[in-house]
Amino acid sequence: MIYLKVIVKGGHNMTYSEQMLDQLEAGKLKEAQNSFKLALINDDDDMLFSLAEELYALGFLQQARTIYLKLLDCYPDEDELKTNLATIAIDEGHNDEALSYLAQIKPDSPAYVQSLLVAADLYQTEEEFEVTEEKLKEAYALAPDEPAVEFALGEFYFMVGQYSEAIQYYFQLIKNGYTDFAKVDIAGRLGICYAQSGQFKKALGYFNQVKPEYQTSDIRFQKGLTRLQLGDTEKAIKTLEDLINDDNQYASAYPELAKAYEKENKYQQALRVVQEGLSVDQYNEYLYSLAAEITSYLGDQKLMKKYLVKAHELAPENMTITLQYSNFLLHQHDDEANIKLLSPLVKEDETDPQLYWNLARSYQRTDQLELAGKYYEAALPAYSENPTFLKELINYYRETGETDKLMDELEHYLRLVPTDTEMQDLYDQYEDYK
Repeated sequence: MIYLKVIVKGGHNMTYSEQMLDQLEAGKLKEAQNSFKLALINDDDDMLFSLAEELYALGFLQQARTIYLKLLDCYPDEDELKTNLATIAIDEGHNDEALSYLAQIKPDSPAYVQSLLVAADLYQTEEEFEVTEEKLKEAYALAPDEPAVEFALGEFYFMVGQYSEAIQYYFQLIKNGYTDFAKVDIAGRLGICYAQSGQFKKALGYFNQVKPEYQTSDIRFQKGLTRLQLGDTEKAIKTLEDLINDDNQYASAYPELAKAYEKENKYQQALRVVQEGLSVDQYNEYLYSLAAEITSYLGDQKLMKKYLVKAHELAPENMTITLQYSNFLLHQHDDEANIKLLSPLVKEDETDPQLYWNLARSYQRTDQLELAGKYYEAALPAYSENPTFLKELINYYRETGETDKLMDELEHYLRLVPTDTEMQDLYDQYEDYK
């Protein structure tokens, strides 16, 4: 059996393995390569095993593989070597090779649980998540108190978005005394899980427990979002402002901070934040769209149009942005531009009914009444219970003189809004006329 020994320096002649690690740390790659060759010849097996572990952690996969293969020749029944070789094979995209190593490890082997974790990792890379889950559950059944298994299950469910499942395994780690594992802060993971599950108070409690060395930009961002969800806008703004001050390249923070200022009716500050965000991520169509939305409160129509044009240029297929731009053009009574924007889109199979409505408005205002009627009727199934739409449709029928349709829609409208005296008077007028 090979036992892992920590490489210790000082007080004795350094092994070639130790020399290699020192040389790598100093950036002396050529010398490290020579030491590696000498280590393979001269160092004992325990030292080589330790070196392989260190080299793998540093990303020198081929060198680690060379050592493991050498040791496997000497210890063909040592299954830990096979799991390590399988791990390297997965890292290099050689999944068939990895499966070959793992198939050699039998259920009665001390390394079997570890082999199940490695197999789960393999199937996860192939997006075979059901098999991944099966392997992890088998490992858990065999070793329910093994922290590596608990962590693997927590991470798997976290990755696939099953946050309530992930929570129970992260909790087990904490109960077993692990506040972090594999350089992952467990409180941070629990915070995200609770936030994604809508339990924002619990989420904030765990975010506050994250140790300083794990207070990454991602964690701070999630903490800011959680405070926004809890309605603590002032603290959310401070959290996100502090994050941007420390990491101004964290692009995701800008739109959320801008929306926080917008919620507080601080539109100048919101616009400033979005403009700063655009200096970091100048091809983000959502930021331009948000800038246009915020600018609408400031009354700067010229700047609003500039942002909308840019957003649409970056993402012409984004229907939300297209309709935002269309609504602006309608408000500006630029009907020709609106028709030019929307008319090519109605040929597509799936068309947002708002597009039909906006087109109908512009065609009606440009006296293209036949086309206006076509798109009002196309939009009607989606907006048959929308009083604003029905009122516009009624006015269209008044303009075209389609009395029967007008009366039908008037009756329907008044069932929805019986207190609208103006529309009731209009109905009475037409009833008297009949």
